[in-house]
Amino acid sequence: MKRRHFLLTPALGALALGAAALAHAAYPERPITLVIPFSAGGPTDVIGRIVASKASEILGQQIVVDNRVGAAGTIGMTAVARARPDGYMLGLATVSTHGTAPHLLARPPYDSVKDFTPVRNLVSSPNILSVHPGFPAHNLNEFVAYVKAHPGKESYANAGAGGINDLGMAWFLQLSEASMISVPYKGSAPALNDAIGGNVKVIFDNFPSSLPFIKAGKLRALAITGTQRNDKLPEVPTFAEQGFKDYDVSAWYGVVAPARLPAEVRARLADAFQAALDDPATRQRLVDAGAFPVASGPDAFARQIRQEYERWGSVIRKAGIAPQ
Repeated sequence: MKRRHFLLTPALGALALGAAALAHAAYPERPITLVIPFSAGGPTDVIGRIVASKASEILGQQIVVDNRVGAAGTIGMTAVARARPDGYMLGLATVSTHGTAPHLLARPPYDSVKDFTPVRNLVSSPNILSVHPGFPAHNLNEFVAYVKAHPGKESYANAGAGGINDLGMAWFLQLSEASMISVPYKGSAPALNDAIGGNVKVIFDNFPSSLPFIKAGKLRALAITGTQRNDKLPEVPTFAEQGFKDYDVSAWYGVVAPARLPAEVRARLADAFQAALDDPATRQRLVDAGAFPVASGPDAFARQIRQEYERWGSVIRKAGIAPQ
């Protein structure tokens, strides 16, 4: 019996491609999961929920937030990396999940560059160096001089060992050729409590969580990251203004999908999240939370992830931090 061979003719091929295009055009046909790799109520969660709420309206399907916490955000991001690349599981990536955490693990569970499809960076948020009001420094130069005069004696609070705040301060100390003791906490709240109480008199923290205590006079802000001063604290100079022009440690939050996401789906998602950021009410909610929308599409976001991964790898190696 002869075998029958079926060839895909040009007409049939066009039909097949057309069917695939229609399938992508119909996306999304069911709810989408957005994995937020940090706990509910934190900055990542707040930002993710604000944007997801508006993007749900634009896409016509609910975006369900799934907080998968642990291991500096790598547990949640691992789930995203291993999901089907169909656009129904996304992740909210941060500088911690894609820039720092993979360098701190002896066996990182994913490759920050190869295992994800960058969709769109959403917002950035500065970090801020503050001191207890009793600390004898009122600007960055006085701070560096005092710390250098007391090498290894002063300590700083951070929201977690190996996190962006810890490493950001380590990088600053490298640049200033000073030394301090890092005191890690399980989140910004306990770190701020000890800084306000004077148990640890220096803190390098996210802008949104520190802002209320600076406004109340419980902390004195010395310097803020970013290229320009912040409208909410216009009296606080940037690190660059005070002589550290190459230093910028800003938090960022962007949407990623598993690698090999179809281009049509990525474009649909990128457009939807941009439309959410363009919504005046959503934009104001983000600004009120201390986050500032950025115009960074898929290709620019991909470049940023690669740059952040390489930069923080260099910082970690110079700091002598061994992967665990």
